[in-house]
Amino acid sequence: MMFERPQTGEKAILVHVGIDAAPEPDELHEFTELARSAGAEPLATLSSVRKTPDSRLYVGSGKAEEIRDRVEMLGVELVIFDNALSPSQERNLERLLQCRVIDRTGLILDIFAQRARSHEGKLQVELAQLRHLSTRLVRGWTHLERQKGGIGLRGPGETQLETDRRLLGARIDQIRRRLERVDSRREQGRRARRRNEVPTVSLVGYTNAGKSTLFNCLTAADVYARDQLFATLDPTLRRTLLDDGSPVIIADTVGFVSRLPHELVAAFRSTLQETVEADLLLHVVDAHSRQHAAQIAEVEDVLVQIGAGDIPRIEVYNKIDLIEDAQPKIERDENGRPRRVWLSAHRAQGIDLLRAGLTGWFRTDVVSGHLSLGPADGRLRAVLFEQGAIVHENHGNDGGWELDVALRRRDYERLKKREPRLQDRWRDAVPDRREAG
Repeated sequence: MMFERPQTGEKAILVHVGIDAAPEPDELHEFTELARSAGAEPLATLSSVRKTPDSRLYVGSGKAEEIRDRVEMLGVELVIFDNALSPSQERNLERLLQCRVIDRTGLILDIFAQRARSHEGKLQVELAQLRHLSTRLVRGWTHLERQKGGIGLRGPGETQLETDRRLLGARIDQIRRRLERVDSRREQGRRARRRNEVPTVSLVGYTNAGKSTLFNCLTAADVYARDQLFATLDPTLRRTLLDDGSPVIIADTVGFVSRLPHELVAAFRSTLQETVEADLLLHVVDAHSRQHAAQIAEVEDVLVQIGAGDIPRIEVYNKIDLIEDAQPKIERDENGRPRRVWLSAHRAQGIDLLRAGLTGWFRTDVVSGHLSLGPADGRLRAVLFEQGAIVHENHGNDGGWELDVALRRRDYERLKKREPRLQDRWRDAVPDRREAG
């Protein structure tokens, strides 16, 4: 008979299996912090190295016996693996260890479930959990495989497992439809911002890099910010003014983490759309972390996954107050645009450099030109009007239009890909190089 899973599980043993290499200390520290963020109390951490995972238990039989001895000795209720377990591996381990077993995906999903506050966030977490659970229904519990039968229950012969799959699928479809409605409302807001020519800056970065603290500094908001993993889950947008008085929308988004479960990337796609649609990304980096290079690579990988890999960005190296002799500074490229800013959001050091960099960025990011459109180019004209890009318009003699246009460079590059005729009809497309004040 299958082991009955308990509803509680605070005292835990952590297990990390390295494939071909032992884990780095920072990896184990992050794993421990993830477990604590979920509410677990780690009593022991066990590590091992294997060339390939065992198909039955992920760990070898000897290590599995060692884990079972620790479970019995410490009286723990939960074993957490810092790896992705298959449904059968999870099930086999629970039979052997006689306690609940979850993997890294289940752990992160649990943290997200606790941190979600908005209606949308809760829906997205539930969608991710249901997608994860759907993989666990396949040959998951033998008691679900019996055919329905008996007086009043005879019929098409649907198994309980098939019923669960059907109900799970129906709930997933229902959540998707609700999220589509939420995403439709968000898209309306994005279109309004584009019409009003208000650029959006999205904060991205590894979890606990200090995004929410920086967001509060830039917008005078009061977003929850704590020194813990995934302190902020729900996205927050605030309108603020740059140094020249021009408005900008700052978006604070969920932090990333190494080996972010695919279910979360997929489920949070609508929230991450704020990042995909942003005009500029502020990639916040924990400058004090010894693993900051690897963390940057993890964030870049997720950005590519969600379609935000080509969005221009400024790297913001935060937490310099924890680095000896580090001072706020700004690094620029050959065109004078900011590439990196070093600051401390916690102590509000260097925030003025970042604000000045943002002001200069948007002042020099305008592409202006003249378009001669024929009568058949009405669709392109409508797109330009929708984006608020038309500065002046005259009607041509052939029934077309002569347009003076100004677009943010990113919108210009996007439009070129969508509308091949744009480049053929574009003249004098030169960037506005006015110096930042």
